[in-house]
Amino acid sequence: MQTNILHYLISSAKRFPGKTAVSDGTEKITYKELLRQSRSVGTALCAITDARAPIGIYMGKCTESIVSFYGAVFAGCFYCSLNPELPETRLKQIASVLSPSVIVTTEALKYEAANIFSAFKTVTFTELLTAAPDENALNERLDAHTDTDPLYINFTSGSTGIPKGIVVGHRSVIDFIDCFTDIFGITENDVIANQAPFDFDVSVKDIYSAVKTGAELLIVPRSLFSAPVKLTDFLCDNRATVMIWAVSALCLITTFHCLDYRTPDTVKKILFSGEVMPARALKEFRKHLPNAMYVNLYGPTEITCNCTYHILDKERDYSSGIPIGRHFPNEDVFLLDENECRVTLPNTPGEICVRGSALALGYYSCREQNEKHFVQNPLNPHYPERIYRTGDLGKYGENGELFFCGRRDFQIKYMGHRIELEEIERAASAIDGVERFCCVFDEKHSRLKGFYVGTAEKESLHMQLKKNLPAFMVPGMLCKVDEMPLTKNGKTDRKKLAEYREKTNER
Repeated sequence: MQTNILHYLISSAKRFPGKTAVSDGTEKITYKELLRQSRSVGTALCAITDARAPIGIYMGKCTESIVSFYGAVFAGCFYCSLNPELPETRLKQIASVLSPSVIVTTEALKYEAANIFSAFKTVTFTELLTAAPDENALNERLDAHTDTDPLYINFTSGSTGIPKGIVVGHRSVIDFIDCFTDIFGITENDVIANQAPFDFDVSVKDIYSAVKTGAELLIVPRSLFSAPVKLTDFLCDNRATVMIWAVSALCLITTFHCLDYRTPDTVKKILFSGEVMPARALKEFRKHLPNAMYVNLYGPTEITCNCTYHILDKERDYSSGIPIGRHFPNEDVFLLDENECRVTLPNTPGEICVRGSALALGYYSCREQNEKHFVQNPLNPHYPERIYRTGDLGKYGENGELFFCGRRDFQIKYMGHRIELEEIERAASAIDGVERFCCVFDEKHSRLKGFYVGTAEKESLHMQLKKNLPAFMVPGMLCKVDEMPLTKNGKTDRKKLAEYREKTNER
């Protein structure tokens, strides 16, 4: 029985020692070398940290980051990726919550790291790599390990203004990745193109699907996401086969019509999550890559990446929406109404809740948030059983499929009506000339406002919305933008749009 994620690495290094494990299009590292370097880093960390201690990794997306992750685990610790692209204030907030035992960084970033994290010990990757692997020290840490030990922490925004660290254990990742790679047929022959930053949980699917199967992890440089043509060339030149990407990143390719320029025809699987996939973008991908598998994934970081999936049917019309589908094995996904009763009737909204081994261990040093979101299952009064309340709304279709209905905090009361902002966005995105659409609610002025990317004229768009939606759901203001602002994780940045709307008087 596997209890430690390192078993993936040890197994793949044994089966595929000379095969490329990680590359970025220019530099490569084999599985044999990945294992050797990780043991060296782990040995060095054993000498300066206790077991089960948090290790901060202050690096960009690079091979050294991956080695550092595994090195931290070899030391019996858990890691947290500290993204250098984050503002210094944010990094200091995260470090104050995490209180890392040590921060690992690169030679290029060591002075910057020492300044930002002055209260903590910093070491460079190069220093750690000089250690000769100490089998006794590594085995001692491994022997003391259990599958409920933490593997990593991802920080998300907190409602109090303090970042929340979500702690995910080995058991949860193993439970998920074993199913994930099997269901979607990921093998050692795949090249998984990594889009997501390493401090975002979408990257967990890239990193551990690759090492589990012996596939190649292809790190896509961050700079390419501001150069869509070069991004497309990179995918083609490196013969990517799997894209597990945020919806906004995929839309970057279709918005600039890059598939017309060059099609990455080696891609066989496209899995997307984070936001609702616009029908137009999906249609464009399916036109150029008709034989690829397309999968809609759903799930928050707190349940280890995803809890449901839907493999799209080539013959099915998804104009009314793509279901989030069925639960992954060993996860129970269900809906609770406002009275904490289970929802079973079709077209009846309820909060999406999850139970099973995939649940995160909880929030780091944040008891109040743990008690609010990781709660006793109200359907089980007999023994302790944790569930996670996602804050998302869902409903069942007539055939029992589960559909995402939006955030509880995106459900608004307007002119006496309960409105899901996502429903307005879906209707607008189906109109010719609209590439992307985002709707926000201005509480101060009690007004719906829509922002869009595309060629449609505002008057024409307004008329089309009036034809397709009830009057109370038609935004009173429409604003055409060159591009949607994105969060660091590739989702539409609604906060920035909210700030922008304060500065514009556009209709």
